[in-house]
Amino acid sequence: MGFPFYIPFIVLGLLIFISAFFIVKQQTAVIIERFGKFQSIRHSGLQIKIPLVDRVAGRLSLKIQQLDVIVETKTLDDVFVRLKVSVQYKVIRDKVYDAFYKLDYPHDQITSYVFDVVRAEVPKMKLDDVFVKKDDIAIAVKAELNEAMLNYGYDIIKTLVTDIDPDAQVKAAMNRINASEREKVAAQYEGDAQRILIVEKAKAEAESKRLQGQGIADQRREIARGLEESVEVLNKVGINSQEASALIVVTQHYDTLQAIGEETNSNLILLPNSPQAGSDMLNNMVASFTASNQIGEAMKEARNKKNNKE
Repeated sequence: MGFPFYIPFIVLGLLIFISAFFIVKQQTAVIIERFGKFQSIRHSGLQIKIPLVDRVAGRLSLKIQQLDVIVETKTLDDVFVRLKVSVQYKVIRDKVYDAFYKLDYPHDQITSYVFDVVRAEVPKMKLDDVFVKKDDIAIAVKAELNEAMLNYGYDIIKTLVTDIDPDAQVKAAMNRINASEREKVAAQYEGDAQRILIVEKAKAEAESKRLQGQGIADQRREIARGLEESVEVLNKVGINSQEASALIVVTQHYDTLQAIGEETNSNLILLPNSPQAGSDMLNNMVASFTASNQIGEAMKEARNKKNNKE
């Protein structure tokens, strides 16, 4: 018994029948042509075409896609800069036919428009303005692309200037400028801090001197009051003022010698320590006060005579 001759025809018929069915994925459009002529557009799900007559000419994604375009151009201040422009676009669902048949290479078309707009806008700006106004560049690119690509079935969702890369030497110069500015600000702050420290230190020293002077004045006032009381006490026991002053001076003299002798780390100081030393110091002080008073009276008398002559 031989192999039935009709088996190959059955298999071929099954293959042809199966080829009539095809599946379209979600967010995808399939273009069907019949004998090379556009027939229909099929969307997601199980679809049927006439075998050997219809064919799948192409598939277009309806998802949002992104195209990154790098453009090198020159700014108004003659700085070469590279901009990375990201274009987000999608095929309009109702214009799949235009998107498939009107453009062979949509990426090249979009890239050309991006180059044209960027090289028209950036040369109008200085480098610093390019960083500040990058959103303006993106808006200009989107407006130009929308107007041009809408006729081809493409919708421009968003355009973004995602990177601005000046020449390496320019970036190094900008970094040096930035570093210099920061060093300048740091130096100003440091100078202000030093000035504040100096002012505060001066205020503290002035306050210290004032308090020290006040303390010395209070000390001398108390010493004078104590001496006055000492003289009054000695006068009550029959010692006159001159003798009392001599006694006090001698007592202070020996107290000073005792205080110096108790200080083990003190330098060598030579002071008179004879009993007559106190009396001599008192006599010298009295003579000095007397001479000072006489000079003061003479100056006062001379001033009065001069005023009378005038």
